Amino acid sequence: MSDYRSPIKDALFTLRHIGQTDALAQTERFAHADAETVAAVLEEHGRFMQEVFAPLNRLGDTEGISLNDGVVTHPAGFKEAYAKFVAAGWQGLNAEVEYGGAGFPESVFAVAGEFMIGANGAFSMAPGLTTGAIECLQHWGTEEQKEKYLRKMITGEWTGTMNLTEPHAGSDVGLATTKAEPQGDGTYKITGTKIFISFGEHELAENIIHLVLARLPGAPAGTKGISLFLVPKYLVNDDGSLGERNDVTCVSLEHKMGIHASPTCVLSFGDDGGAIGYLVGQEGQGMRAMFTMMNSARIAVGIQGIGLGDAAYQKALQYSTERKQGKEIGGTSHEAAPIIVHPDVRRMLLTMRSQIEAMRALAVYNGLALDLSRALPDEDERTKWAEIAELITPVTKAWCTDVGMEITSTAIQVFGGMGFIEESGVAQHFRDMRIAPIYEGTNGIQAMDLVGRKLPIRMGGLVNEHFER
Repeated sequence: MSDYRSPIKDALFTLRHIGQTDALAQTERFAHADAETVAAVLEEHGRFMQEVFAPLNRLGDTEGISLNDGVVTHPAGFKEAYAKFVAAGWQGLNAEVEYGGAGFPESVFAVAGEFMIGANGAFSMAPGLTTGAIECLQHWGTEEQKEKYLRKMITGEWTGTMNLTEPHAGSDVGLATTKAEPQGDGTYKITGTKIFISFGEHELAENIIHLVLARLPGAPAGTKGISLFLVPKYLVNDDGSLGERNDVTCVSLEHKMGIHASPTCVLSFGDDGGAIGYLVGQEGQGMRAMFTMMNSARIAVGIQGIGLGDAAYQKALQYSTERKQGKEIGGTSHEAAPIIVHPDVRRMLLTMRSQIEAMRALAVYNGLALDLSRALPDEDERTKWAEIAELITPVTKAWCTDVGMEITSTAIQVFGGMGFIEESGVAQHFRDMRIAPIYEGTNGIQAMDLVGRKLPIRMGGLVNEHFER
């Protein structure tokens, strides 16, 4: 049994005061998401995560995953837990109602994501990446693509991935060389290798929908020559049933410092003639379309700082009440006291708690900006809040992951020597957290994005207006 507890009461407080739950419920888009309904949903979601996902966290870390003949397998219990996740309908919490989603606000979804990450950070990456793929297809997919793929992705029966990185093309995506050859029937043959693909292969879902950046023949160099393609693991028949296996193979798994239950795959497209893909959006607009998914992923990575930070804090708090060392300053007892009475331990715990609350407020506010950009009746107001969301997203990603690193490190310090011992469990949160300031754009790239692209919006007018609010 895990000791993780979803911080439902704290999250609802933040939603009420920062997320403007009551005000959002007055809009047509979110009329169904009143405060009472949101509380009921999050209480059930939090219970589910601590009872179903959290008990598998340690197992996933110690046993990891295996790859045999191109098939990735998780430890016992993961497939069953994911089936329960699908049955409960959690994947579509914020997805469009038109395609089977529940249509809840992004601010609420941010809190739900925190619970899921806190319960099991590595496992949460499968639903998290699927959410980004869903948002990308909702915005850029054709009606045929939406009908054919979205519904199964929104239920969680099919998962999604993001395929940007290649061995020679990391942060500089413009160096990518994966090829897309048009076949004259509306399909493309995709050939190339992608690396660092989280949940690029697994046995949890019936199908995996890969969103892949590739180059058409004669495309210009750099990012302007990149297009986005949908490449399913299994081809989908016109009636929605699964067809033959596509030419996509997991050739190896990375051996990582953390997130051991998340398969980080090297995917080979086209070893046997070319993987069949379908253009998403317009030719040469791949990066623009992919940024829809990347922005979703960047917010989700920021929330990893909250979820993993809170999980580490909970462990540290519990340990500080159980571990007895030294006597309380000014105390009269000669017996050893719980270390929580010592000023430095209290300082660390209070710092961690305040940082978690601040990060949660930022993530909820980032979600609120997205909600208002979609729900307000006035177009100018929607545009303004969309710009605010653009401004905040790199801050959410970078600041929350930097602070998450601080918190998970501080939690080890509270444990003292035992924190350095793997059996205590607290070191896992630090190891799992370490990737967050790196992937989905390093925090240095987030700083460049903020200063180079976001602060200059309207010649600095946006940020000035925002600070004056």
